[in-house]
Amino acid sequence: MIPEPAPNLRQLLAFYLEAGVDCALTEEPVDRLSEPDTPIAPVPVRETAPPRPLREMPAATPAVPRSEIAPPPEAAIVMAREAARTAPTLEALRALLENFEGCALRNTATRLVFADGNPQARIMFVGEAPGRDEDIEGLPFVGRSGKLLDRMIAAIGLDRSKAYIANVIPWRPPGNRTPTPQETQICLPFIQRQIELVNPDVLVTLGNPSTQTLLSTREGIMRTRGKWFDYDTGTRTIRAMATFHPAYLLRSPSYKRMSWQDLRAIAKALEQTASPSS
Repeated sequence: MIPEPAPNLRQLLAFYLEAGVDCALTEEPVDRLSEPDTPIAPVPVRETAPPRPLREMPAATPAVPRSEIAPPPEAAIVMAREAARTAPTLEALRALLENFEGCALRNTATRLVFADGNPQARIMFVGEAPGRDEDIEGLPFVGRSGKLLDRMIAAIGLDRSKAYIANVIPWRPPGNRTPTPQETQICLPFIQRQIELVNPDVLVTLGNPSTQTLLSTREGIMRTRGKWFDYDTGTRTIRAMATFHPAYLLRSPSYKRMSWQDLRAIAKALEQTASPSS
C-alpha cells in the first residue's frame, strides 16, 4: 500500500477550522500532558454562608394542669365516696361536684348539669347523662326528650315544680357517647347522696342504664319496667319503679302505652304514700 502524503499547512488549517478550532491560545505550543514546572496555585476556597442552624423544634406542649388530670378510676371512686358522704345539703353536694377532679368528663363538658325541679318534691326522676341541649343550658331534660318528659308527668297532674329531676352522670360525655362503667361508678356516690338528700317518696329511673345502676339489676328495661323495687338509702327504703327513657319513646312511640301504664301506677303510689314528716 502506498502511504498517504502528509497534509500541508493549508490542509491542516482547513481540518482545524472544520473541527472548530478557530483561534490560538498562545504564541508557543504547550504540552499540557507534561508535569508543570511550578506548583499550581491552590484554588481559593469559596466563601460559604455559615451552616444553617437546625430547624427549631416547636416548643413542647405545656403539661396539662394537674386539675385536668383525672386520677386512676379506683382512686377516683374512693374520692367520690368520701366527698359525697360529707355533703350535708344539696347545695354543698353541687359545690363538691363543681370542684371534683376525679372524673375526666368535667373537662370536656360545657357545664355541670346538677338537677332541676323542686328539692322538696315527693317524686324524683333520674336519667343516665345530659345531652347537647342539657350541656348548653346546665339543666337536665330540656331537649326533645325533656319536652316529652314534661308531658308525661303532666299526664299524672305534675310539673317540674312538683318533681325533682337529675341524672346519674352530671356531665355530658363527648359526642353523647355512652358513659364508661368507670365513669358511672365514679359518679354513682354523688347521685346516691342526691337521692338521699331529696328523700322522695317515689324514685323513677328512666331507661336501662340508670335502672341497672341504681336498682342493682342486670335485666333489661322490658323486664324491669312497671315493677316496684326497694331502694335503700341507708336511712330509709324508697319505693322505686323503672320506665322507658323519653328519648327511647321518641324513637319507639309504640311503647308510650306501656309507659302510660307505669305512670298510672306511680300516680297511685303517690296518692297512697303519706308525705314525709320532715
